[in-house]
Amino acid sequence: MNKKNFDVALVGMALFAMFFGAGNLIFPPYMGFLSGSAWYIALLGFLITGIGMPLMGIIAAARAGGTIEHLAGRVGPRFARVLSIVVILAIGPLLAIPRTAATTFEMGMRPNLPWVPPAVSSVIFFAITLFFALNRTTVVDKIGKILTPFLLVILVTIIVKGIVTPLGPLNPGILDNPFSSGFREGYQTMDAMASIVFAEIIIVALIYKGYKQVRNQVKMASLAGVIAASGLGLVYGGLMYLGATSRGLFAADIERTALLIGIAEGILGGAGKVALGLAVSLACLTTSIGLTATVGDYFNGITKGKIKYKPICVATVVFSGVFATVGVTRIVQVAVPLLVLVYPVAIILILLTIVGRKAIPRSIYIGAISGALAISVFDALNAAGLPIAALNDLIANIPLAAAGFPWVLPAVLGGIVGAFFIKREEQIESSSSST
Repeated sequence: MNKKNFDVALVGMALFAMFFGAGNLIFPPYMGFLSGSAWYIALLGFLITGIGMPLMGIIAAARAGGTIEHLAGRVGPRFARVLSIVVILAIGPLLAIPRTAATTFEMGMRPNLPWVPPAVSSVIFFAITLFFALNRTTVVDKIGKILTPFLLVILVTIIVKGIVTPLGPLNPGILDNPFSSGFREGYQTMDAMASIVFAEIIIVALIYKGYKQVRNQVKMASLAGVIAASGLGLVYGGLMYLGATSRGLFAADIERTALLIGIAEGILGGAGKVALGLAVSLACLTTSIGLTATVGDYFNGITKGKIKYKPICVATVVFSGVFATVGVTRIVQVAVPLLVLVYPVAIILILLTIVGRKAIPRSIYIGAISGALAISVFDALNAAGLPIAALNDLIANIPLAAAGFPWVLPAVLGGIVGAFFIKREEQIESSSSST
């Protein structure tokens, strides 16, 4: 294997490890559980937002320059800054970091140490997070290199055994539209947003390895993304199938974490529950440490050092620690409105950048994003339990709304309107020059 192929494989495995957050493992089995025999349809929707968009996010961000603000800069600097702050907060203290602690409690502590209360678990978890985030040691990286293969071995064992000897038959599910449900559940991985952040890390790693040309960086980042996406797709598909075969074994209102524990215990017995709980808990811890450091670095950077790294990390873990005690289910519920609002914007930015960032005029970016936001704002309010009945009825009649994508047509129309303004500007400039 030549050096370039070796580096692509190495970066691809590193990217897989970054995406392979333990919290993400709770979503595919639950979606399979709800979709039953239609699990493969739900999987298709889930793969688009859970893997396809993150892969394209890596490619798009690499082409744009490597950061969130580069990607969104075509719309405007203020918009880019606001979006980058929202994304960092979403993958940080608002959603992702609290979810790591809540998942640790529900999958690691509660099944194996039921006498430990959520608050105590959260305090211990974030004390360790803060210690490593502040000390910036390489211990976490070394642990992560051991934990990811360990967790992967456990999951592959569970998946293979679950396929060879299924927990139960494939029964019909309860979802009216498995594809759109899977598509939206893929939002919960938050990997499309995280991919924009990860792209910068990947580009820096490639530059460090000697790849200075942007063309090589984009190509290698893309290939690394394909490696990571392939691994994630196999894991997600296997877990969703296991969830589908467990449909008749658990109560209809079972929580996501309890379902995954139940599947592991059903396939490997008590040892499976303990091993999975331990691996998931430690993997959540390394994720929390990495995200806390990312939040600290980001806000320290945009304030040009006025807000110091350490106070940001302390504030992040304190907020996350309090929020984590509400549990995974509640955090997921809180996440839905924000993700419904932001994901269409991220998808549009990624697609337009891949099609041709410099070739597509700014007004098309603005028009497409404005059209999507005009719908996703009300979609988010509806998800937050604040519906506006008259507007919801109107939105329900938009093509693709029944499938869960009411923002698509307004985004296309907004882009067309943006293109019209380009022509108007060109006509005005032409008439001005002729006179």
